[in-house]
Amino acid sequence: MLLTVILSTLLAGLAMPFGALIARFENIQQKWLEEELRHGIMAFGGGALLSAVALVLVPEGIAEHSPITACIWFIVGGVAFMLLDILLKKINTPASQLAAMLSDFIPESIALGAAFATGNSSAFLLAGLMALQNLPEGFSAYRELNAKPTYKPYKIIIVFTLMALLGPVFGVSGYLWLAQHPETVAAIMLFASGGIIYSIFQDIAPQVKLENHWAPPIGALLGFSLGMFGLMMTTH
Repeated sequence: MLLTVILSTLLAGLAMPFGALIARFENIQQKWLEEELRHGIMAFGGGALLSAVALVLVPEGIAEHSPITACIWFIVGGVAFMLLDILLKKINTPASQLAAMLSDFIPESIALGAAFATGNSSAFLLAGLMALQNLPEGFSAYRELNAKPTYKPYKIIIVFTLMALLGPVFGVSGYLWLAQHPETVAAIMLFASGGIIYSIFQDIAPQVKLENHWAPPIGALLGFSLGMFGLMMTTH
């Protein structure tokens, strides 16, 4: 089972450099199609993130907490992501998408490791949703960093690949040490959920809209639909 945790978190993490590779070699001649593709990928990531929150993280999190404490952890997560966003803005770094991606990936890896340890049926679903959301997040983070001449493409992809190794580290931590503390795992899930909701409406949703084009939001529907399909497959 420990090997399953390592492989699941690693594969979910490798979706980040894979998304960066897509952004690196993406080159469509028709401008309108290129714009719709980019906005569609961001929308797909938003849908996958939303499905992770609605179908896995929040349902699992509230099962171990009272309504008051669940709401507190959820709100604290959103506020923490907001403060991180403000800090990144003040220091004028182009790494806001990168920070948001890591802020999702680390707590989700911890929760995934603990889910495997407790035999939770949603563990594989969570792993799949992590990969689905990391792909478009890697795409967006690469484009954000690559806009600055100081960040070379190959260096960005190498960094993203090294970041993927954080998944097994935190996943194994959750598997070995947090499985006996379901309330802590639930709090981490709720904290991550609050942060994800903040990120969706602060960073992803505003970038999805494209004037006089209506296809990109379909990406959000497809992303959420995949999460819903995965939930139904694992529970039936």
